[in-house]
Amino acid sequence: MKRYLTFIFTAVTVLLLATLTSLTSCTTSKPLRVLYWNIQNGMWDGQTDNYQRFTDWVGQQKPDVCVWAESVSLYYTNTAESLPQQERYLPSNWAELAARYGHKYIYMGGHRDDYPQVITSRFPIENMKRITGNGQDSIVTHGAGWARIRFNGKQLNIVTLHTWPQRYSFGIPKEEREASKDANGGDKYRRMEMEYICKETIAQSGNAQNEYWMMMGDFNAKSRSDNSFYNWPEDTTAFLVHDYIHSNTPYIDVIKEKYPNEFFTTTGGKTRIDFFYCTEPLYKTITEAEVISDSYTTPVRNPQKISNFWHPSDHRPILVEFEL
Repeated sequence: MKRYLTFIFTAVTVLLLATLTSLTSCTTSKPLRVLYWNIQNGMWDGQTDNYQRFTDWVGQQKPDVCVWAESVSLYYTNTAESLPQQERYLPSNWAELAARYGHKYIYMGGHRDDYPQVITSRFPIENMKRITGNGQDSIVTHGAGWARIRFNGKQLNIVTLHTWPQRYSFGIPKEEREASKDANGGDKYRRMEMEYICKETIAQSGNAQNEYWMMMGDFNAKSRSDNSFYNWPEDTTAFLVHDYIHSNTPYIDVIKEKYPNEFFTTTGGKTRIDFFYCTEPLYKTITEAEVISDSYTTPVRNPQKISNFWHPSDHRPILVEFEL
């Protein structure tokens, strides 16, 4: 009997060790793929086919985490006519939509209006902070979020944002907007939003430069690192947002760092206003990074010239893969 129990114990131990080895090998060999995209009005274009092209395309990218800006259904298909709240498929059905490309977990950042960011993931998402500003002198117009996931035993901080889009400052009466434009009010307001978001997220850590942080979104602002393409005056206020990030945080601009001599538009025009930042420990693990402009994602102007709508979106997605 003793010999038999010893045999059983040894067999179980070997089996457990083999299982743990297999699991460890599986989790350490798989890269983490993160996809960001401003999908314009809750993928307005996708309403024409029940989001089939959208979910098929996302599934083909095999993302582990997706960050969607403008994640609410706002208009009837191929119109600029507002959808009543009760008829909006998104955001209430994000779980159903995300399941179609293999994601189980959903997170929505803080927002004051109809333009929140949503994270979908294969892994559980922890809310760290939903950011809308202090409601007084610092208002984050479209909101922001700070979430966390764990991957291969590592803690990853994900910051999402979408800043003020106009040339005039937020909250300005209509009759004062032209004067605000002349004073570069929009650029200065976005700079305020950026500082507030960074202070509420990455600045909360005393060791962020050694941690895994990523920040992405529609910044509605250009970067000085692209000025070889823009050829704007060095003192333009258009660079205030990204100047703040480069001077006050340990974030690295992934696309520019990977392609220092190239310019990639992230819109239907010739502007890069969508960015993906990460800290150096995370940057060092990147195996792939690109702005995707393929047969589906390249923006095409709506032929009826409906508002400023494009198909499938007026922005292009960014995909980054990490070997953690």
